[in-house]
Amino acid sequence: MTASTLASRSRHVLALMIAAGSVLACITPDALAQEGRRRRGGDQEAKPVQLSPEQTDQLTKIATDRKLNVDDLLSAAKTYMPSGRHDDYVLFSSGGQSGQVFAIGVPSMRLLRSISVFTPESWQGYGFAGEADRVIDSLKINGKVVAWGDTHHPALSETKGDYDGQFLFIGDKANSRIGVIDLRDWETKQVVKNPLTVSDHGGAFVTPNTEYVIEGGQYATVLGYGYAPIEEYKKSYRGMVTLWKFDRAKGRIDVANSFALELPPYWQDLADAGKNASDGFFFLNSFNAEMATGGIEKGNPPFEAGASKRDMDYLHIVDWRKAEAAFKAGKAKMINGFAVLSMETTAAEGILHLAPEPKSPHGVDVTPNGQFMVVAGKLDPHVTVYSIDRIKAAIASKKYSGTDDYGLPILDFDAVKEAQVELGLGPLHTQFDDKGYAYTSLFLDSAVARWTLGGEYDSLNPEPAWKLVHKTPVQYNIGHLCAAEGDSASPDGKYLISMSKWSVDRFLTTGPLLPQNFQLLDIGSTGTTMPVIYDMPIGVGEPHYCQMIKADKLQSWKVYPEVGWNPHTQSLDPNAPKKGQEGVVRDGSNVIINMTAIRSHFSPEHVEVNEGDHVTWRIVAAETAQDATHGFCIGGYNINLSLEPGEYTEFTFTADKPGTYPFYCTEFCSALHLEMMGYLHIKPKGTK
Repeated sequence: MTASTLASRSRHVLALMIAAGSVLACITPDALAQEGRRRRGGDQEAKPVQLSPEQTDQLTKIATDRKLNVDDLLSAAKTYMPSGRHDDYVLFSSGGQSGQVFAIGVPSMRLLRSISVFTPESWQGYGFAGEADRVIDSLKINGKVVAWGDTHHPALSETKGDYDGQFLFIGDKANSRIGVIDLRDWETKQVVKNPLTVSDHGGAFVTPNTEYVIEGGQYATVLGYGYAPIEEYKKSYRGMVTLWKFDRAKGRIDVANSFALELPPYWQDLADAGKNASDGFFFLNSFNAEMATGGIEKGNPPFEAGASKRDMDYLHIVDWRKAEAAFKAGKAKMINGFAVLSMETTAAEGILHLAPEPKSPHGVDVTPNGQFMVVAGKLDPHVTVYSIDRIKAAIASKKYSGTDDYGLPILDFDAVKEAQVELGLGPLHTQFDDKGYAYTSLFLDSAVARWTLGGEYDSLNPEPAWKLVHKTPVQYNIGHLCAAEGDSASPDGKYLISMSKWSVDRFLTTGPLLPQNFQLLDIGSTGTTMPVIYDMPIGVGEPHYCQMIKADKLQSWKVYPEVGWNPHTQSLDPNAPKKGQEGVVRDGSNVIINMTAIRSHFSPEHVEVNEGDHVTWRIVAAETAQDATHGFCIGGYNINLSLEPGEYTEFTFTADKPGTYPFYCTEFCSALHLEMMGYLHIKPKGTK
């Protein structure tokens, strides 16, 4: 082949590649999806599986060679998702110390997405938009950037107690923050910091129509970032629970219409909102009713001993509609600029009642019909079931066993208790299915317990009410668990996730730091057992809790609604550059760069500024095809963006270091991806 022939073919191939890129840019998402279905046979009706003798022999040989038994093959069949087939459910899991949220498909247990919330993350361009990055600004606490979080409890938005798939909330235990995620584009839209306390645990939980996002406290402090010596613990330290008002139309927490309740310095923990029969209430457990202050360095009992002396702690029962009325009536006091209802007010207005609960509880869970609240004490082998009817009757008749040290009424335990069920060692959290069963994690037993509910659930299954039915061992030390829509008003059953804290021998050793283990249990098949059918290593952070939603409830955007869409405002941005209007606009030392990005080039490709210029860079991804994502980075200036189809973004920086800086697309987007680049020329001062 001659050099001229080779050059001619190269030009031909290049022309085809450029043309292909132009054609692909015009292909609609629906056309791509239809082609995908055609290729994988997804448009064909399912046919009964019939194995030939040869296939049976082959399957038997594979199972024998890999030492698989029949249960292994059944588990594989239950969880395997052929290429292009989508999962039935999406699991939104906290990401622990990663500060993020993980989205996982069920039953495949494939990681679909990590959603950035409290930690900057370069792939999503989260927190790398120059000097005035709104993400970095939102992560500041007392003027300092806190660029990590300890996410614990995700909460899906609800309508009438059911997940509606619109929003997701997540708490940051370490820094007492709440993140708001819009599930149209799966991006964090807001981070709010609680001004009352340094850290929390019980965030986030929502009321049945997402009127409020509940953030429970944890370790008592002097509210408002105050100080008092530990010797004044009982006098000066306080707990709290915050009700963040949510504006669904804006998709934001309305801080001005949010408020908190001052609580005794017991260590408040997890919450759950009532629904149906218990609508209007929420329930918050606590431990350390002893108000132990530790101090092993001074010869005092450690916290773990001092906070576990009593047989009972206190369940907090809050009438949130009465609390809302008191707040709107101006009965709150201000602490560090935030509205707080004092304990005197909550007692006088009948807002807060206490009820004894087994010591060291770590979960309160409301049954789907709202009739019962299940509390598990870590140091009690029973779960204790409370009845909302009994609670309402006891409040109405003032059936108290006394008041606590702060004048809060304590309901008589026997008056509000419905049942106690012995399940095993270390009960923690409870989820529910659609057949009248409850499922409780047993930390010390390393097992999941299935047991029957009473009341109107008696008719849903043939088992006697309030009785342990079955236990499934898990590996190891299960904390939280999650059933399919298992804490909503209409659970699905079918699947359950065991969030096992230890994995030990489950996976390859990855050094001393081992992954945690998400184990998938089949709770929907016929029969008495609920086998483990999949182990998934979680090698990032320490997930704590998750919620599982039916996938078809999520109405996620495939591309942004219009080219020039601003994800921060969820609207078309008037500053978004339009094709044909690209270029550099200078006003003294202030420079605006208008740029578009489309396969496979940026426009403009050369940008010249002067040393010391203040640069505002505006980019639009002028793509309309699904998954045609671009990236943009400038090395040396800590700038990296993700540009999804139709997205508009803006960043600013000061061009304080002269030089020639390549910028390029960081997301593989086409055959000519490497050629999608340009140069930022920062001319030194004095250069003509």
